[in-house]
Amino acid sequence: MKINELCQEAYETAKSKGWHDEERETGTLLALIHSEVSEALEADRKGDSENFIEELADVCIRIFDLCGSKNLDLETAINKKMLKNKGRSFKHGGKAY
Repeated sequence: MKINELCQEAYETAKSKGWHDEERETGTLLALIHSEVSEALEADRKGDSENFIEELADVCIRIFDLCGSKNLDLETAINKKMLKNKGRSFKHGGKAY
């Protein structure tokens, strides 16, 4: 399945479960993505690799839902950004992280 198809499916699933009955602010959707990242961090801190990968999947699903709800072309954006990153200098010019 292509990325944009996953976005549409994630959105349709969330919508069918009532998560889009009312309009949701972008900030709320981003906070939900952040909460899944935090859960992945906690799983990693505990050495729980099974839960870690599940939480990373949740991060992607939340991102897909956001993009699906706003009809954003995530697939093209990812491909463009990956191409841009290939052309960047080592550590983007000396950044520590």
